[in-house]
Amino acid sequence: MRVHVTDLKPGDLLKNDIYNSSGLHMLMKGSIVSEEDISKLLQHGIDFADVELTSNLHSDHPNLHSDQHRLLTNLFNDTIKGTESLFQQAMEKGFIDEFQVDEMLVNLTGQLEKQKDVVSLLLLLNGDNDYTFNHSLQVGMLAFYIANWMGYAPEECLTVAKAGYLHDIGKSRIPPEILHKPGKLTTEEFAEMKKHTLYGYEIIKASTQNEIFATVALQHHEREDGSGYPYGLRRDEIHPYARITAVADVYSAMTTNRVYQTKQELISVLCELYSLSFGQLNGEATQELIKHMLPNFIGKKVLLTTGETGVIVMNNSTDYFRPLIQTSGSFINLAKERDIAIVEIYV
Repeated sequence: MRVHVTDLKPGDLLKNDIYNSSGLHMLMKGSIVSEEDISKLLQHGIDFADVELTSNLHSDHPNLHSDQHRLLTNLFNDTIKGTESLFQQAMEKGFIDEFQVDEMLVNLTGQLEKQKDVVSLLLLLNGDNDYTFNHSLQVGMLAFYIANWMGYAPEECLTVAKAGYLHDIGKSRIPPEILHKPGKLTTEEFAEMKKHTLYGYEIIKASTQNEIFATVALQHHEREDGSGYPYGLRRDEIHPYARITAVADVYSAMTTNRVYQTKQELISVLCELYSLSFGQLNGEATQELIKHMLPNFIGKKVLLTTGETGVIVMNNSTDYFRPLIQTSGSFINLAKERDIAIVEIYV
């Protein structure tokens, strides 16, 4: 099958030798294509290649098909409604229904296990739902994936997902005028906001008697360098599941619209998380998130600061957070074109 070089995927098998315009032999027949190979072909101005077969990676990265899109959209909407119900229950009664949590999370993770393209899932959740409820779902989802990528057993991944999902339940006790305030919080208001970690511990412990879930709610704002709250814990003083949840929490918060903050673009936030992994956030959990998220951006549509739209065709090995973009008229290497940036990524 003859394909454009920008449509090659790592793992494709070359059917024929490839030569550049000067006759220099570039790649041998039967070679398994790597990202470096694709980059080399692009640099030498080679447009097409013949592949014997395409790799399984082709099915990992495309955007969600319409039937998957519909199924997952319904699942996410149902979970967000269920989350709203849990927060209402916690606010009115001081406890939550653990059976309801189990039912939602088993259904959710059962579908997540079938999905490789986490970026498309996050973009699906990029709606107008209440931030707190949407955020709870995103953190539970991301915590599930990070735990899986870190090698946790399936039952542990479900536990991490549930802990991540419940991490903000203490916000049910925060006055709405503080929780939804569009401007900067006063010192007193921020002190009250920080109590959601303590409230979360109390609500979860009273509802489930599960010390792990309660501890994650308590510790998800602790930081590796001791700069977090409520107790200024450091590194191994923080529960491993809370360290995973912290990474998921920060990524979701930065990439989601809030009343006081506009969402940031998905790849640039990964770059910020990379910096935070050398002090505040757990390095292993952050690195696993970055490593597994970046390939999912290939094939995604983007809007650039130039006003052009294009498609991400390759991650740069020299700067993972500045990919190669194909527009209608050219290729733009963001690693070299430093004055151009991605404004938004689309499903």
